[in-house]
This record gives sequence, C-alpha cells and structure tokens, in this order.
Amino acid sequence: MSVLRDLTKRANARPAHIVMSEGHDPRIVAGAIAAVKAGTARITLVGPQDDVAAQLVDAGTPNNPAIQIQDPETSALSAEFATAFFELRKHKGVTPEIAETQVRNPLVFAAMMVRQGHADGTVGGAVATTSDTVRAALQVIGKAPEAPLVSSFFLMALPDNHPSGRDAMIFGDCGLVIDPSAEELAAITVASSASCRQLLGVEPVAALLSFSTMGSAKHSKVTKVTDAVTLLKENHPDLKADGELQFDAAFVPEVAASKAKGSDVAGQANVMIFPNLDAGNIGYKIAQRIGGAEAIGPVLQGLARPANDLSRGCNAADVTNMIAVTVLQVAR
Repeated sequence: MSVLRDLTKRANARPAHIVMSEGHDPRIVAGAIAAVKAGTARITLVGPQDDVAAQLVDAGTPNNPAIQIQDPETSALSAEFATAFFELRKHKGVTPEIAETQVRNPLVFAAMMVRQGHADGTVGGAVATTSDTVRAALQVIGKAPEAPLVSSFFLMALPDNHPSGRDAMIFGDCGLVIDPSAEELAAITVASSASCRQLLGVEPVAALLSFSTMGSAKHSKVTKVTDAVTLLKENHPDLKADGELQFDAAFVPEVAASKAKGSDVAGQANVMIFPNLDAGNIGYKIAQRIGGAEAIGPVLQGLARPANDLSRGCNAADVTNMIAVTVLQVAR
C-alpha cells in the first residue's frame, strides 16, 4: 500500500531508538529486523538473554549492532530503574522491594527505558493484553501535561486505487476509551486530528459519527456527539470538524450532498471519530476484514512519550509498520 511505503520513507528520514518489550516473540524479532534493514530504527529487544539471542540466530541476524538485547533479570539498568520506579510510585504504596520486582516485568522495563531517556519509544502487545500494555505506559511514562486524556486510534491504510480516492484514514478511539463524554469526544477529535497531520502529513477533516445525520434522529447518544461538536467549534475553530454524521454521509460525497448540505466535512472526512468503543472496535475490524484495509494500531496518543500497543493477532509486517509509526511520533 502506497501510504505504508510513504510512512516508512518518512520514518527512515528521522530514525529513532525503539524498545520492544516482547523480544522473545518471533514476530517481534522479524518485524524489528525488517525495520533495522529499512533504516527506520535502532532496536532494543527486551527479554531473557538466551531466548532472544536464539531468536536472532534463527532469523540469521545474530550480531547486528543496531539490535541490542536487554534482559531485565541481569541488566545494568535494573537498579537505576528500580530506584526511579520507587520514587514514581511510592505514593501508591510501592516499596523499594516491590519496585525491584516490578521493573523485571518486560513491559515496565521497556517503559522505564523510555522514561529514563535510554530509548525514544516503546512497542508491545503482541503477547500481552492491551490492558497490561497500556497500564505500564500510563504508570511509567504517564500522560502528557497538556493532554486532557490518553486515547487511541487506528491508522487505516486503504488498498491502492481505492474508489474513494483516499489512501488512508484515522479511526479514533477504537481501542481504549469505552464510553467517552462529550468533552472526551472533543479531546479525542483534537488528538486524532493532530495524529493525522503528524503521521499522514495531510490536513485533518474530522467527522464525529453517529446513527444520525444532522438531526435526522433524536436521542441522548446523538446529543453527546452534537455537544462535542459545539465544544470543538468554540475551542478549536480552526479545526475542520463536523457532526453528527452517519458514516456514509461522512465518507461518500454523493450521500453528503443529500444528507448534509452545507457541511465542509461531509463526504471528505479522513478522520472518523466513533461515539464509543463498541462502534469503533466493530468499525475498524469490518474495514479491515471486509474492506481490505490495513489496520495499524491501536496507536496511543496523549502520552508524554511514545508507547504503542500491537494486536495479539499481529504479524511481522504489522510490527514493522508500528515501529515506523512510533518513530514518527518521537518529538524532535
């Protein structure tokens, strides 16, 4: 897909150091090797030294200086991380002994590498659940001071020559915030629009989705969406965002012409904001499994530094793509 090739090309122009918390997994190793070969990133694989080294040997890359291994059980960094984790979490009852145990967890160790400046970003979730992966990122890296909340999105890469003329879209939030309020929907829209600009290099056009289009139905679920649009117009007047819109009205110009006349978003949206996690999770998987879109994510937004979550059904190519996304999120 052309958008993925462009994503990799842009990441290659600004490579970063990415730490992978599941370095023992063959998909992670294969995806990391591909990213290194492409020039996208330097990689640290976290996991048992012998297991990770064996994976690299099996992959035919035993001695690449751009791929390092960190074993939390033996790493020289573990003492530094335990001290830092204790200071970070002692208000939650964490003792020095608990901190020493916690930083041996690969998810926590990888997040500590980012927090302490030993890496630029982290990727996990090929083995661990989303809840465990996100919890480590929230506890260790934390929310960015200016962000109202941490949310997520999927970068949906459409097949080449898609009839819509689009090559990619942002779907948010499809992985984290279960039932956002109007205020949270507005914040997710702002964050997802910024992610669209950052990753795709295009101006965002955000549609806040619903089962209703411009007053065609009345319900408290619709009101939540329209309240979010009101907040966006008041607080972010330069952001092109509108709703409530059904998906077809947001995506298809001909439908927009009849359902949403006068909207500067309808029919041309590239950022789709779902009203809750039910709709978002179902929507992205339909687009992926029936529509043939490549779904990269869930990508986290609103953290102090990049940390991202893979699907447990990911393959090596998904890992490589997520590494490129994470590189592009690194602040320069």
